[in-house]
Amino acid sequence: MDARSADRQGTGGRPAQTGKGERLADWADGRLGIYALAKSQMRKVFPDHPSFMLGEICLYTFIILILTGVYLTLFFEPSMAEVVYNGSYEPLNGIVMTRAFESTLEISFDVRGGLLIRQIHHWAAVVFVAGMLIHMMRVFFTGAFRKPRELNWLFGWTLLFLGIITGLTGYSLPDDLLSGTGIRFAQGAILSVPVVGTYLSFFLFGGEFPGHDIISRLYPIHILLLPGIMLGLVVVHLILIFYHKHTQYPGPGHNQKSVVGMPFLPVYMAKAGGFFFLVFGVLSVMGAIATINPVWAIGPYRPDLVGTGAQPDWYLGFSEGLIRVMPGWEINAFGHTLELGVFIPFSLFPLIMLAIGVYPFIEAWITGDKREHHVLDRPRNVPTRTGLGAAWLSLYGVLLIGGGNDIVATHLHLSINSITWFVRVAFFVVPVLTFIVTKRICMGLQHRDRDKVLHGRESGTIKRLPHGEYIEVHEQLSQSQRFTLTQHEQLPPYEVGPLVDANGVARKAKPAQRLRARLARAMFGPQTYIPKPTPEEYHRELTSGEHHH
Repeated sequence: MDARSADRQGTGGRPAQTGKGERLADWADGRLGIYALAKSQMRKVFPDHPSFMLGEICLYTFIILILTGVYLTLFFEPSMAEVVYNGSYEPLNGIVMTRAFESTLEISFDVRGGLLIRQIHHWAAVVFVAGMLIHMMRVFFTGAFRKPRELNWLFGWTLLFLGIITGLTGYSLPDDLLSGTGIRFAQGAILSVPVVGTYLSFFLFGGEFPGHDIISRLYPIHILLLPGIMLGLVVVHLILIFYHKHTQYPGPGHNQKSVVGMPFLPVYMAKAGGFFFLVFGVLSVMGAIATINPVWAIGPYRPDLVGTGAQPDWYLGFSEGLIRVMPGWEINAFGHTLELGVFIPFSLFPLIMLAIGVYPFIEAWITGDKREHHVLDRPRNVPTRTGLGAAWLSLYGVLLIGGGNDIVATHLHLSINSITWFVRVAFFVVPVLTFIVTKRICMGLQHRDRDKVLHGRESGTIKRLPHGEYIEVHEQLSQSQRFTLTQHEQLPPYEVGPLVDANGVARKAKPAQRLRARLARAMFGPQTYIPKPTPEEYHRELTSGEHHH
C-alpha cells in the first residue's frame, strides 16, 4: 500500500471521505499518469537570468496574438467583392472598396473595442517577431544551440520564418493601399522565377493581378494553417526545453550535470504568470496610445496607385532592401526574359535564412565536438562566432536602409541614388568591418578578464609609497568571480594530422578534411583567444611582490 492509499484509510481500515476534486484527480491519474509526471516535472529547476525572458516574451505575445486574432475573425469578412462604403468614417463615404477593407473599417469604428484589439494584435505581431529574432541572437551568441539542442534551434528558426510569413499574410488582409502594394511587390518577385513564375502568379491570384481570390486564400492560411503549425512547434519547443533542462551562464556550481535556479512550481510559475500580464499590459498600452496601420488614412487598394513611402513591417525590410538596391539586370534569350535584378535578391533572402538555420550543424562539424553542452559561452570567449553574428546584424541594418531608401531620402534631404549606391557598397564592406571590429573587441575583453584574474579589480584608490611612487590599489577578485572568468574551455582546433606516417608512407587528406581544418583554425585557433591564466601564473603574480593590493 503506497502513501497516498494509506492516507485515504480511516479508522478500522475503512476508506476516509474524499472530496469530489480529489476523486476526479485520482480518476485522471489512474488513466493518464498525471501524478508521476507532475511530481517529476513540476519541481524542475530553472536558472534565472534577464535574457531568458526573451523566450517568454515570444510565448506570451503568441498567446496574445491567438486571443486577439480569434476576436477579429468574428467580424472580418475576407471578400474582394466590391462595395460602396457608407459607414461611420465619413471621409470615405461613396468610395468603392472591397468588402475586406469595409469590414476592417467597421472593426475600427463600429465594433466595441475593435480598434484597440486590432492595434494590440498588430503590435503583438511586431513584438513577437522582434522577440524571436533577439531570442535567437541570444541563443546564437551564447552557443545555446549546441548538442543536444540543434533540433530546438531548427524549431525556433522555423518559427521565425513562419512568423515572418504570417505577418505578411496578416497585414495583407485589410486590402488597403499599403498592403495591396506589398502584395504587388510579392507578385513581382514571384513573376521573376524562371519558367514557372507566371504560372505560380496565376495560380495564387486566380488570374491576372489582383484577381478576386487572393484575400480569401490568404485568410485561412493566416488564421488556421500557419498558426496551427506554429502552435505545434511551440509545444514541441517547450517539451524539449523541459527534457534537455535549461541552459545556464557560467558561475559557481554551474556545470554540465547540475542546474542552479528556482523550481518550476511554485516560484517560476508565479513569476511567469506575473510577467504574462505585464507583457499583456504593455501591449494594451501600446495599442491604446500608439497608432499602427491606420487603414482609414491610407485608403482602399487600387492597382493603378502606389502610396508614397510605402514600407513593409520592419522584419521584411531585409528582403525589400535586397530588391530595391539590386541593379536592374535582365537577360533575354530564346524569347524569354530573366529578371536577374529581382530573382537574385528574391533567392538570396531564403538562402541567408537557410545559412542561419544550418549553422549549428556546420559548427559541430568543424569542431567535431560530440559532447552535451548545458553551460553557455560568454560571447567574448568565442570571438569568431560573435563576429559572424554581429556581421549578419549589420547586414540586416544596411539592407533595412535600402528598403526605406525613399523615406531616408525625404527625411534627411539626401539623393535617393546616393543612398542606393551607399547600400550597394555597404552590403559588401560593412559586414566585413563589423566582423573585424567585433572580433578585436572580444579579444580586448579577454585581455581585460585575464588582467582581472591576475591583478584584481581597479579600486580607484591611489596610494603613495614611502619612496614617493603613486600606485592604484587593486582588489582581488573573489574565488567565485575568478571561476566565472576562467570556466570556459580552450580546446585545440581540429587538425588533419601528419601527411606522412611513421613508416614514411604518404597519407592523402580529403578536401573536406582540409577545409574543416582551415575553418577550425580560423574560428577556434590560437589567434581567436587569449590564454587563460594558469594556477602557476596566478601564484607567481601573488608572490612576486609587484601587485598592488
